[in-house]
Amino acid sequence: MAVATLLCTNTFSCGHQSVIHGRKDNLAFGQNAKWSETRARYALKPIVKKSLQLGTHYLWDIGCRRPVFTTRSGGGGEVDSIIERDDKLRKLTQAILWSAESVYVLWLFLLPYAPGDPVWAISSETVNDLVGLSLNFFFILPLLNAGGIHLIEAPVLHPMSEGLFNFVIGWTFMFAPLLFSDHKRDRFKGSLDLLWGFQMFLTNTFLIPYMAIRLNKVDSEYPPRATSQLGSIMTRGASVVGLVGGAVCLLSTFWAIFGRGDGDFGSISDRWEFLLSYLSSERLAYAFIWDVCLYIIFQPWLIGDNLQNIQEDKVGIVRYLRYVPVVGLVAYCLCLDPEKEY
Repeated sequence: MAVATLLCTNTFSCGHQSVIHGRKDNLAFGQNAKWSETRARYALKPIVKKSLQLGTHYLWDIGCRRPVFTTRSGGGGEVDSIIERDDKLRKLTQAILWSAESVYVLWLFLLPYAPGDPVWAISSETVNDLVGLSLNFFFILPLLNAGGIHLIEAPVLHPMSEGLFNFVIGWTFMFAPLLFSDHKRDRFKGSLDLLWGFQMFLTNTFLIPYMAIRLNKVDSEYPPRATSQLGSIMTRGASVVGLVGGAVCLLSTFWAIFGRGDGDFGSISDRWEFLLSYLSSERLAYAFIWDVCLYIIFQPWLIGDNLQNIQEDKVGIVRYLRYVPVVGLVAYCLCLDPEKEY
């Protein structure tokens, strides 16, 4: 059968079942797919309402997230130019992301020009603050102490620094279901568990390379990986992750403004002045602001690429909320389709 004949139809697969769109009375879902396959086998030319001049056309196995085969038809000059333009845009975006990664590492880790000390000259005071903030992770120890449980005493730090730290960590926590359900995640050949773990407990610098790598062309020779145990937990429990992460971000905001009211941390204006001073003198706090700015960009980008993972009746609201920092990611986690396997 001539390849061009096949390209008069829009062909794709849904799960493991082929679907060929042509005339509604001849080509459809389910059992009619067998009839369409028979026609293709015996070179019976399908009748379609409108011929489509396509360039390279992929038959996708959505269940495996990879192309099954490719075909090409003639007369696709215009489509070829669109493909070439999209490929140039993809390469430009990757170049920008890799450049951003270089700037992030050099400016925040190595060069002495940003506020605070670089990694190679980090002060003991900064290390002590980092340890104290880590012990107050998600405000677990402060809340236990407030409830009368004093097995371990929570370090007393400025509530603004604690609020900023936990706000970023809570937001990062909610990226797990999004990354593990990303339909382009297989283009990243490393461990997604490690990548998210480093992003969660070290620095956001690991997310930037992922955003660049996921733009690579699909590798049809690379078999899709099975979802890890951590990935399954995070996607199946996405609603819990969203509620916990959202609650931590909300609590962080109130804690920064009103937390430790019995301490000598001043009024709201005093705390605001501390925050400005903190951002301009501590490399850790300065890096958190970079992370927040990157999350504001990456959140709607990743969610927009994965709206097919959302429950069908909630796609509309997630599509709009994805632009709202934190809130959009909470919405994605709460509306992730539990019936899908990622």
